[in-house]
Amino acid sequence: MKTQPTYSTEFRIDTANLVIKQGYTIREACDATGVGPTAIRRWVTQIRQEFEGITPSANAITPEQKRIQELEAQIKKIEWEKDILKKTTSRGSAGTRTIAGQLNQLGENVGRYKAASLMRDAGLISNQPRKHRYKIANDESKIALNLLKRQFNVDVINHVWCGDVTYVWSGTKWLYLAVVMDLYARKVVGWACSDSPNTDLTCAALRMAFESRGRPQNLMFHSDQGCHYSSLQYRQMLWKYQITQSMSRRGNCWDNTVMERFFRSFKTEWMPKYGYNNFDEAKQDALNYILKHYNTKSGHSYNDYMTTSIAEMAA
Repeated sequence: MKTQPTYSTEFRIDTANLVIKQGYTIREACDATGVGPTAIRRWVTQIRQEFEGITPSANAITPEQKRIQELEAQIKKIEWEKDILKKTTSRGSAGTRTIAGQLNQLGENVGRYKAASLMRDAGLISNQPRKHRYKIANDESKIALNLLKRQFNVDVINHVWCGDVTYVWSGTKWLYLAVVMDLYARKVVGWACSDSPNTDLTCAALRMAFESRGRPQNLMFHSDQGCHYSSLQYRQMLWKYQITQSMSRRGNCWDNTVMERFFRSFKTEWMPKYGYNNFDEAKQDALNYILKHYNTKSGHSYNDYMTTSIAEMAA
């Protein structure tokens, strides 16, 4: 059985250029190279398109279009990593800045506008939410002052933590998720889930963070004025751990904007479009977001698009 001949990329380009640049006819190119007319016509057509900036659906021949296909493959890989559980609906909603930043971390010199072009060509759509206008208030808590004062850039690990609680519909009841984040690299260091937004929930998240981080000293914890943070039970736990409490001004979400952004990303970039079937599924998916995506796979703009775990190790 006669095997199909294979040709190097350089040979295909040189052969096609006999027609494109040197004016050979297809028959003359066949006689000169020993290649059949069907193959040469295909190479000529593809290389002409690639010279015009058209990326082929098949493997590219020219170096420029090969490079574009490699970048598109990198982008799809980043989006695939967002879809850990392979839901039928896409979770991918990284914006152009995130895509460009993560490609640069992978050694690719890609700007924001090139990333936008590549995303468009790859059929990827960003679902970044619109900015929301909040009513500003300035009422300090009577329990703890706003000691953080929006100083979110922290240069020491385990120096400032912040926390918040969000809720998602699990198909049968609400799931409440409490999170504790270390502001140094924006790493989530404690979390807990419950079907009740009580103080036991926020205490469980704080306990996990405090124990897993080696019982750090000289620590500040910042949150909003929610009852699960202002309760006597929670304040006693902070006192036991010798943690200084800081609270946002009432109604001023920008005082805890890092946590607001974390939960917004969770809900817009990760949660499946049609929600969950039950409580256990929602809980597992929330933990997967923290452990298998946010802390370990997702590049963060604050860390020059390194993951939070790598940024801490690089400290």
